[in-house]
Amino acid sequence: MSVVVFAESWNGTFKKGTFEILTYAHDVAKKMDTKCVAITIGEISDDVKVLANYGADKVVSIPNQFDACDNKGLSSALAQIADSEGANIVILSNTNTGKTIGPRVAVKMDASFISNTVDVPSESSPLLVKKKSFSGKAFEMAQSHADKTVIALSPNAYNIMQNNNDSCDFATIDCQVENTNVSSINVEKASGKISLAEAEIVISAGRGLKGPDNWGMIEELADLLSAGTACSKPVSDIGWRPHSEHVGQTGKAIAPNLYIAVGISGAIQHLAGVNSSKVMVAINTDPEAPFFKAADYGIVGDAFEVVPRLIEEIKQFKSSN
Repeated sequence: MSVVVFAESWNGTFKKGTFEILTYAHDVAKKMDTKCVAITIGEISDDVKVLANYGADKVVSIPNQFDACDNKGLSSALAQIADSEGANIVILSNTNTGKTIGPRVAVKMDASFISNTVDVPSESSPLLVKKKSFSGKAFEMAQSHADKTVIALSPNAYNIMQNNNDSCDFATIDCQVENTNVSSINVEKASGKISLAEAEIVISAGRGLKGPDNWGMIEELADLLSAGTACSKPVSDIGWRPHSEHVGQTGKAIAPNLYIAVGISGAIQHLAGVNSSKVMVAINTDPEAPFFKAADYGIVGDAFEVVPRLIEEIKQFKSSN
């Protein structure tokens, strides 16, 4: 019996989400009194060995033989390794990759699948774990009676902790990968300075900015706060901002520590993607905007007056501290 976690990497680099899910897997394994096995893609290097600092008892590396869209091959490889390690729990991050391979891994392992979890299981027989539901507006306790369970952890739901393991084992294993009928022709990467999935602070704007030429102040505010930039669906639909910045029910779901919405009314579809934020601030000229009912703080005012004043106040604060 073991807990297996997929330590996802991006171009060979681990980001915050990887260490978050590994911390979670370590805590689950500790509670189940078993070992934590991390699976990653690529060669064993110093970057891979850092996984031992977050609680992995063993790290299994799979040679990179996957196309960018090869979810079938990747899920097949993960299921093979998980079975060989005697895993009864497989943990993934609820990223785009996790969402696409999680159900496949569950089917291949004859396991149940629980997504959007936010805490370690409170019981093990049957497995009982807290998860988000209704687009993040509520929580539920999900129960698994299966012998094996695949869990997808919601991003930014678990605190990162270092659990150094000097006795961690490292191994490279080849897998028989299923052929896929999908291939990528071109990959377009988001060019933002800070990934929305990694951002602790996100500055978002909507149609209240009146046009794409007015985004300079949003980017300046984001730079001052080391924040990511986002937008509402109508803004990305009309081409003011790239679709990679669209947050909401049909875009990216984020959970930063601080979310500042500028000129966004707060439709339910938008709130569904951002209501896991720790603190939300709304800036809008309409005092009846729905966002004010969900926000922790609200400023009723013109964005073209409020945001420049915020920028100046932040600059003054930084210069005097």
